[in-house]
Amino acid sequence: MPEIFDDTLGTIIVQRSARAKQIKIRVTPDGKLKASVPMYTPLFMVKRVVKTSHKSIQQLLDSSQPKLELENGQRIGKSHSLIVDTGPGLKIARVGQHIRLSLPADTDLNNPSVHKALRPVMVQALRKEAKSYLPRRLKFIADNHGLSYSSVRFSHASSRWGSCSSNGTISLNIALMKLSFELIDYVLIHELSHTVHMNHSQEFWRLVETIDPSYKAHRKLIKQETPSI
Repeated sequence: MPEIFDDTLGTIIVQRSARAKQIKIRVTPDGKLKASVPMYTPLFMVKRVVKTSHKSIQQLLDSSQPKLELENGQRIGKSHSLIVDTGPGLKIARVGQHIRLSLPADTDLNNPSVHKALRPVMVQALRKEAKSYLPRRLKFIADNHGLSYSSVRFSHASSRWGSCSSNGTISLNIALMKLSFELIDYVLIHELSHTVHMNHSQEFWRLVETIDPSYKAHRKLIKQETPSI
């Protein structure tokens, strides 16, 4: 099935169907975004619908994810932390490696409105970390195992950790920075292996295993995590 890439939402699988009467986007049980479209719908029309429906698609993704629980001092990514203070109104700022949040004394940190206000700042922090670390680590693994790719893209979609297109473009979710370094490596190895095998065949998993002998354990562990921000 063809795929399209959106800078915010990440990879979206396009499924053409004779039953489809209009373009409909949904989240699959395994957390992927899928667009069901009439048989002869050109991809540019799907991209146009996605572009004009960002807000509703993001809400769809958010509603399918577990609720986020935050606490004072919590680590955000690899190098940022959340610092909560009491103040007269809601204020949020990223200061160095800290995300500083000022809240009225009677406001719950896990109030949905607080999460909504915090999210763009968390995205900003994770994107900065991801752009600094992930390309260098991806290149290191590729160079050491004779693999190649054409380019790297970033998203903060909450549906997938990463993907690889048929032309060798690897898309990475900035939420990877929430994971342990060994699980980050597992995702990078997984996507690099797709540059050789665009499937999940036995040959694909054998290639993954040659680079990550513990991939089965890592695969099990990552299923306990969610790429939402």
